Amino acid sequence: VVLLLAALILLLAWLFQRSLIYFPSAGEPSPVETALPGGEAVTSVTSVTEDGLTLAGWFLPPGRQPQPKRARPAAVLVFNGNAGDREMRAPLAIALADAGLAVLLFDYRGYGGNPGSPSEDGLVADARAAVKYLAGREDVDPGQIVYFGESLGAAVAVAMAAERPPAALILRSPFTSLAAMARVHYPFLPAGLLLKDRFDSIDTIHAIGSPLLVIVGENARIVPAEQSRRLYEAATGPAQFLQIDGAGHNDYEFLAGERFIRAIVDFLDTTLQPD
Repeated sequence: VVLLLAALILLLAWLFQRSLIYFPSAGEPSPVETALPGGEAVTSVTSVTEDGLTLAGWFLPPGRQPQPKRARPAAVLVFNGNAGDREMRAPLAIALADAGLAVLLFDYRGYGGNPGSPSEDGLVADARAAVKYLAGREDVDPGQIVYFGESLGAAVAVAMAAERPPAALILRSPFTSLAAMARVHYPFLPAGLLLKDRFDSIDTIHAIGSPLLVIVGENARIVPAEQSRRLYEAATGPAQFLQIDGAGHNDYEFLAGERFIRAIVDFLDTTLQPD
């Protein structure tokens, strides 16, 4: 009986594991018509994946005039975490845009009213479509695109950075691998054998030469800070590590707080090359 019960638990974990990883919010996000302090309009945009899915997103132009040294603004592509949708990241996008950066928020398949179901291969394909869309805009410098990845989105950003290097890579609360995260939250399951999606960032980060900023919160709980530090230490390119004191995984300070945004802007000011 015990063996049968254990086998049943393992079977259910294997069948429904993606429902334990991906938590999209129901329905479409609320529209954002005018979000920036200067009244600049947020544009609803779409990108098309290689397997034919049309994904919705928002493009935010710089809220202040870009610095004169740039003919076109640098752009930040935001890779969301595993929960919610782009509406939750609007404060981040608004703060970055107000600092003079263009920003693209996009939702993965199955998120934000988009068709499809999330998976590792699917999210990377979605990211590939978003990068292609952003690089193709006439008002964005394709050589000055920055990837910003949050938690699970950090793993997607790492995968994309190895495939198409960004001008800079910013990872907020990254983990080393999904198996390592499973051992933290589900220690009773043999995650190494069960996982369909792996997101092995620790095996990929060494292949990335783009300038890297890893940011962790002092009160990180969902993603242990030691995993983020391990990923930082495995990087072979120029890298910086920053801890935001007092910040937890889902705190506003760790989404669009003044110290958080200032750290990102300072990093990009010293990293991005002028025209």
